[in-house]
Amino acid sequence: MVYEAVCSSDGLLAKDIARMTGLDRKTVNRCLYLSPFMRELCFVDGEYRWYGLIRQMRPHRGLGDFCGWYGTAGEFMALSEDAWFEELLQGCRQVGRNLNDTRGVLHSFRDCGETMRGLFRRLSPERYRDWEICFELKIRRARYIRIYADVLVITENKAFSLEFKMKDQIEEEEVEQAAKYTPFLEVILGSHYDVIPALVLTRARELYDYVPLGSHGAELPVCSGEQLPALFQEYLDYDIL
Repeated sequence: MVYEAVCSSDGLLAKDIARMTGLDRKTVNRCLYLSPFMRELCFVDGEYRWYGLIRQMRPHRGLGDFCGWYGTAGEFMALSEDAWFEELLQGCRQVGRNLNDTRGVLHSFRDCGETMRGLFRRLSPERYRDWEICFELKIRRARYIRIYADVLVITENKAFSLEFKMKDQIEEEEVEQAAKYTPFLEVILGSHYDVIPALVLTRARELYDYVPLGSHGAELPVCSGEQLPALFQEYLDYDIL
């Protein structure tokens, strides 16, 4: 609540946040100075006014500082594959992404990019042009641990968190991996966004299914690359094809 107030406005004092949230000043100050999200994603100036590093409105100003590549889907589609790839590598270096290719990281980047281009080629440009798309979004899980979400696509009120695997079989631990970014994204994007996590298997064909998410009683969508339009269409409340 406190984080959302800060990131939806510019330069709030603690008393402003208390008034907006209905919380008492003591609770507000405890959140401002002790919450991990505030320490990682907000800052305070010399007049004790608080600002968010990622703005909670479209376009999400500041989000690109945490990504290997960030822009609109229209900008992504306007780039050649090689130009996008070079920009992605440069951005990954800037955010500290390890580009050691012993595990096929660079090949997986190209596979991911081509799959996303395949998605947008099948959609009406006027529908997706202004969507935001992030590749390799850095998420801090502990002091010395960083993980990177493969792709985040932000529409008007939905955020699709896509975990890519160059496989054709569903594995339980990868389903769990696809879901683990959701709590972080729900915080940085705010309560007005629904976050939809999904696992994308780029070596599978004609796959679109829901699989159990551990013992939580929830299910997570798993699809092949060519079924991404169906995934987006299911969750958006307008025709995208």
